[in-house]
Amino acid sequence: MELSVVVSTLNDRERLLSSLDALTERTPPSTEIVVVNGPSSDGTTGVVRERSDVDVLVEISERNPNVSRNAGLRAATGDVVAFIDGEYVVEPSWYDAIERSLTDEVDVVTGPVTGSGIDSDLRTPKTVARRAVTYFHGDNTAFDRTVLEALDGFDEYLETGGACDCAHRVAGLGFDVDWDAEMATRCEVGTDGGRADRDWGETYRSRSYRLAKNYGLRPTVVGRVTGSALRDAVAGIRGVVSGNETPSGWLGDGGAVVTNAARGLRDGLRARWTDRTTQRNPNGLSKRHDRAVRVYDRR
Repeated sequence: MELSVVVSTLNDRERLLSSLDALTERTPPSTEIVVVNGPSSDGTTGVVRERSDVDVLVEISERNPNVSRNAGLRAATGDVVAFIDGEYVVEPSWYDAIERSLTDEVDVVTGPVTGSGIDSDLRTPKTVARRAVTYFHGDNTAFDRTVLEALDGFDEYLETGGACDCAHRVAGLGFDVDWDAEMATRCEVGTDGGRADRDWGETYRSRSYRLAKNYGLRPTVVGRVTGSALRDAVAGIRGVVSGNETPSGWLGDGGAVVTNAARGLRDGLRARWTDRTTQRNPNGLSKRHDRAVRVYDRR
């Protein structure tokens, strides 16, 4: 197995260094490490260029994780490509889990990320429009390269939920996804107060876009978006009653949900029309070549 690891980072230099240290210690020397940075302003470029264990450093100008993944994929040469975020540290069993799963003819393998805030059970497939979809954590997943080529990478329209969209397309193309508990990483949230509050507008634009793009405007799609919005609205009301949220904030979030859900449905249907193949990726890897602002390649 020739493994390339794409590590995405943005203004998180100290945790990136811990992530790279763990990769160097816990993967074979032949592992290709590609760091995609940007646009950081904390000196990440300088410290990464000083490291001999990083094969390629790609600088990008867009704060979009799917642009970062595609930029790394374009630079990677391995027949297996893994994606992790620079704040995550791989466990000692991580490499062996990937090798074991992909040698057993699995197409995609993922595993747990301790401290990521993802509490859904990724091991259980979900049925969407009579299609069994196995979701995976986009920042701890390894693909056989042929899968990524068939998908044309990630959809860069999405600023969030890119891994969910990818999971729908993986299922649509008939590839297998395996969950291995030993393909584990850790996410240690720093002292900055943790993660930012959810952007409800972006969340619903992404959700409605990927459902409309992959399945069309069918009752199942509308029902899933509407049902999810109603559940979140009820949770928001509970927050208002308990004093954890203001009525004006709840109304503002509600307006953002409605506006962006409608926009996502429109854009998803347009994307479905643009790419009527089973690939369903009109904004993929092959569609542009200007992601990288600068590339430092020491191979």
